[in-house]
Amino acid sequence: MILAIIIGMSLVTMLPRIIPAFIVDKLQFPDWVNRWLNAIPYAALGALIFPGILSVIPERPYVGLLGGLAAVALAYLRVNVVLVVIGAIAAVFLLTL
Repeated sequence: MILAIIIGMSLVTMLPRIIPAFIVDKLQFPDWVNRWLNAIPYAALGALIFPGILSVIPERPYVGLLGGLAAVALAYLRVNVVLVVIGAIAAVFLLTL
């Protein structure tokens, strides 16, 4: 019984994710739709990161904002993503000393 429930839950979770992958490959979208779809991962990443930036130190939200600005500046300079993360962490660390 438990195995049937696990298989059922996996199908219910997996099917809505797999079906669009097969359908989208066969569709041709206009250029503006493709540009819009390409922006979704960046928007989602920003939505996930921004609340964390504001809550690094709740009493001093400017510390997280300055760390985020350091990351933006490094990313603008086309620095490797690992160095962008390290730079943001270092900026927050230095501001909390």
